[in-house]
Amino acid sequence: MSTRTVVHLLRHGEVFNPTGVLYGRLPGFQLSDLGHQMAERAADALADRDITVVTSSPLERAQQTAAPVAARHELTVGIDDRLIEAANVFEGQRVGVGDGVLKSPKSWRHLYNPFTPSWGEPYAALARRMRGAVASAREQARGHEAVLVSHQLPVWIARLDAEQRRFVHDPRKRQCSLASITSLTFDDDSLVAITYTEPSADLLRQSPGAAQAKGA
Repeated sequence: MSTRTVVHLLRHGEVFNPTGVLYGRLPGFQLSDLGHQMAERAADALADRDITVVTSSPLERAQQTAAPVAARHELTVGIDDRLIEAANVFEGQRVGVGDGVLKSPKSWRHLYNPFTPSWGEPYAALARRMRGAVASAREQARGHEAVLVSHQLPVWIARLDAEQRRFVHDPRKRQCSLASITSLTFDDDSLVAITYTEPSADLLRQSPGAAQAKGA
């Protein structure tokens, strides 16, 4: 008989970001009040699961999202640097369409190749580290379930990688909303199912920028 293991990729909740910058890996960006509600929703959604491992990105917003999940299962949150947000040269700046840093010709040299992408961490490198994080969690939780708390782009690239799809994509079409859960089900080491849920679907309507949250 095969051994079934599930690895849940949980994106963090809404972040307090009144200036609207791309916060990326910058320290000090924490969950908003609504983001804490989202974290609790995720914890509720995972409360009855057989979770034995909870691991987070080192960034504050991810650890804050992981905390209620771990508390429900009386676990300690582990840290895995491979779950961190993707690097981005525009970190700390406004990058909205029609405003911010993208209006400056000095920034255009970073936009020459969207396939890599040229403005940030290569998708292939991102997929490689997320694949390693998932494999480690699967081994730690073998026969049970693990939760990995990360960020929008790492989670989405991990899903594309698992589905053997091309990494180049339209960011507006990522299926990875705030505090969403992308679950990878394995029989032994073979991926057999991918499911996606949004425990905070109703709360997203209270977050106008949720679909395109910066920094992610």
